[in-house]
Amino acid sequence: MHDESRRIEERVQRLHDQRIKTAVYAATVPFQVEAWQAPGEPVPFEEAAAASYEPFAMGTSWGPPWGTTWFRMRGQVPREWAGKRVEAVIDLGFVGDWPGNQAEALVHLTDGTPLKAVNPLNQYVPIANPATGGETVDYLVEAASNPDILADNFSKVTPLGDKLTAGDKPLYTFRAADLAVLDEEVWHLDLDVQVLRELMLELGEHDPRRHEIAHALDRAMDLLDLDDVSGSAAAVRESLKPVLSKPAHASAHTVSGVGHAHIDSAWLWPIRETKRKTSRTFSNVTSLADEYEDFIFACSQAQQYEWVRDNYPKVWARIQESVKNGQWAPVGGMWVESDGNLPGGEAVARQFVHGKRFFMDHFGIETKGVWLPDSFGYNAAYPQIAKLAGNEWFLTQKISWNQTNRFPHHTFWWEGIDGTRIFTHFPPVDTYNARFSGEEMSRAVRNYAEKGGASRSLAPFGWGDGGGGPTREIMERARRLADLEGSAKVVVEHPDDFFAKAREEYPDAPVWVGELYLELHRATYTSQARTKQGNRRSEHLLREAELWATTAALHAPGYSYPYEKLDRLWKTVLLHQFHDILPGSSIAWVHREAEAEYARVARELQELTAEALAALGPGGPRVFNTSPRDRAEVIRTEDGAPVYVEVPASGSAPLTDAEPPQPVTVSGRVLDNGLVRVEVAEDGTLASVRDLRADREVLAEPGNLLRLHTDLPNYWDAWDIDKHYRNRYTDLLDASSVTVVEQDPLIGAIRVERDFGKGSKITQTITVRAGSPRIDIETDIDWHETEKILKAAFPVDIRAPHSSAEIQFGHIQRPTHTNTSWEAARFEVSGHRWVHIGEPGYGVAVINDSTYGHDVSRTVREDGGTTTTVRLSLVRAPRIPDPEADQGRHRLTYALLPGATIEDAVAEGYALNLPLRVADAAGAPAPVVSVDGEGVTVEAVKLADDASGDVVVRLYESRGGRATGVLRTGFPLAGAQVTDLLERPLEDAETADGGVAVALRPFQILTLRLRRA
Repeated sequence: MHDESRRIEERVQRLHDQRIKTAVYAATVPFQVEAWQAPGEPVPFEEAAAASYEPFAMGTSWGPPWGTTWFRMRGQVPREWAGKRVEAVIDLGFVGDWPGNQAEALVHLTDGTPLKAVNPLNQYVPIANPATGGETVDYLVEAASNPDILADNFSKVTPLGDKLTAGDKPLYTFRAADLAVLDEEVWHLDLDVQVLRELMLELGEHDPRRHEIAHALDRAMDLLDLDDVSGSAAAVRESLKPVLSKPAHASAHTVSGVGHAHIDSAWLWPIRETKRKTSRTFSNVTSLADEYEDFIFACSQAQQYEWVRDNYPKVWARIQESVKNGQWAPVGGMWVESDGNLPGGEAVARQFVHGKRFFMDHFGIETKGVWLPDSFGYNAAYPQIAKLAGNEWFLTQKISWNQTNRFPHHTFWWEGIDGTRIFTHFPPVDTYNARFSGEEMSRAVRNYAEKGGASRSLAPFGWGDGGGGPTREIMERARRLADLEGSAKVVVEHPDDFFAKAREEYPDAPVWVGELYLELHRATYTSQARTKQGNRRSEHLLREAELWATTAALHAPGYSYPYEKLDRLWKTVLLHQFHDILPGSSIAWVHREAEAEYARVARELQELTAEALAALGPGGPRVFNTSPRDRAEVIRTEDGAPVYVEVPASGSAPLTDAEPPQPVTVSGRVLDNGLVRVEVAEDGTLASVRDLRADREVLAEPGNLLRLHTDLPNYWDAWDIDKHYRNRYTDLLDASSVTVVEQDPLIGAIRVERDFGKGSKITQTITVRAGSPRIDIETDIDWHETEKILKAAFPVDIRAPHSSAEIQFGHIQRPTHTNTSWEAARFEVSGHRWVHIGEPGYGVAVINDSTYGHDVSRTVREDGGTTTTVRLSLVRAPRIPDPEADQGRHRLTYALLPGATIEDAVAEGYALNLPLRVADAAGAPAPVVSVDGEGVTVEAVKLADDASGDVVVRLYESRGGRATGVLRTGFPLAGAQVTDLLERPLEDAETADGGVAVALRPFQILTLRLRRA
């Protein structure tokens, strides 16, 4: 037989694209359209319905950036269409085929009922099936003219990312608004041909099935009447039935399809637009559920449900009905799909607490799995946190984006830092926006790493990132691929069902230990520094407010614990931990609003804490310590005078002078407090840091070396830092001044000022305080660079085989060598409040109050010694998607802690981030809880969420070893229970001598519910 493959393939493609697809709608008549441009921000439906509309012609430009145009569309179904399937088809002037970042619209009836959204891949609205003819159609369409920030493939800087800079030039040209007859036979033929053609192209050239399909399609095209596609469609479909009905091989891979619509809670659009995106997508999804009984849609992010509940009650009611019918599956159990690295441990716990409670309260459903397809890596505490929240499985997709190494598993047990394991799946289809194309199905099978051990994978299907969701075309593809020779089999099912089957099939799946590090998007640990600082500060202010509100509730008659305010503030912080807000990868508008929200949160939390302390009654100035360690340090009074104070963990003490171990002396550029001696060089670097206790020099080279690197990644500017950034840099060694600014027995400080680059300036105050080996470097940056990153380096004379960086409820060790490509790929990593390096008998920590990105490397010197260098990433200057990212003022503090153990790093990390607070308050209520026993760290103290008055305490083991101790209470204790994160009892806790016995494995998290007598 002659090879006619090329002729057939080209013939099928042309006839499909130019004749079949264009005949899907058999007849059209235009709507009569009028328009009203809403002024400013979006308006309620009632205001739009009452507005005055002007005639609007097709082909007219509309839509200023971030604007809202309401269109009134009126029409009447022609009598001759009786018995036909009639739809409205609307083309707003869509660009490309991505629904997320361009024109979108929600279609309403005139009574305000939302019907369905329209976007590039979902332009229809059902009217009647079958039509009677003569129906009157009257719609109000809310159209959003969101700009295409992704235009030019992220290669150009654009001012469109903020309404303040976007201008008002119309972005779109309205193409069509029609009543139309859907020719169902042609529409089904379109899908038959698509599925077969795509399958054919994925099969091998020597696969008989490929040629069988090709010749079947060729014969079918012979039956297609080019002058009457509609009339011949049935015969063409009939001829294709034999090749469409051949069953899949018995050993074919099974793809569990789960409907999905990834909606970023903010990204290339502001939060206000996400609120509308949810209504559009969820309207589409509930409409699709009415059409397809076998459709199942998985949806995470309780925050988005709450937006719909509060703003679109009719859509909310439809969601509730779909949940009851089993077609809508709440998943994930988190308030938002948060970043996987940057939120603090307690914040990750609260993501689950608030998310799971929402689903239980509103749907009576407890979610079983963690749904995080798109976060930029996942911390190694997740397995334990997830299991303690009642989860059984974990799903992610983003690891498929690895730049260097291919992740070796798709179904596996993920083991966290404490030893907890959770069953985890990583879909081999390599997308969370699947549409069941032939290429995707082939890729899923080809990629699948578990061949021979397991035979099924999951595919989230539907358009996403900016919403859109599944379409009827995708559902039809799934039906055709349910059992089709040459393809994997598709079954649409609930993700819980997939995970149950996968675990049963593959109980001995391989184990991955430690973090799921994404070898890409490493700059998300640093970009938009003010957003990150706002998050860090908010987490610690929430801790303060809860602790002192609990103290007041226990000891101040008449004080009312602020449940609702704390709940609202927590949810605000959790929302801004979304995986494009906190990482710094959103547009300017998002980060501008985030800064304002963090400022508001800080004010409210400061007020709540002040109210709680005031409720204790007046009694003279006292010092309050929110951290879980006893403190002895120098603070300043209201008049700025330094005072050395000693304050117990989670408690308070009078503001009275204590005697420091030894005063600070300042001689030239040398600061000495008897514990450390710091010499500042003429160029402003640290020439020497001598640990006087250990009698050793800490630095191998000048420390606090500020290095300015050129930083232009290959593609994703705000997301990525590529290894070549290291190759071009300038060391900032020209200090304009080095000045002693404080010389007191309790504090010595030297200020260093530098000017550099494009008018940027850095002022650093290097401070040594009596009684502490910690060397603080308060940093004020006026930043005006572009495409640069600023790092601060500490080359330490230590041979450290690994670094330890704080993560959620513990720390993670990473090798300092680059023996393998896996270690080499970790050239930029994340950490929270501290990084520690050490050799037997000696260690050093670098502490910070707001940064996350860092790198650790080592070199061997000519003298044979080893220099291990810790470098903090302070600030970046990407231009896409926010052209002004990080420009302006930044104030932060980082510190060098010589002679530090891991325990010292933990204590000082808390201390730097939880400054001692002075307030006029009554005498000394005992700390709500205190712990006897090293390594047991109190992370949260609060009243139980059920308003029972019980006290809830969250502890963890922080050193990486076993820990035992006794938790003592500052109130009469009637009993104690171990609970899960949602404060539900697991077992009774052992009580003795008025306390609770605690025994923890390394990094174990323990939540205790304490009943007051």
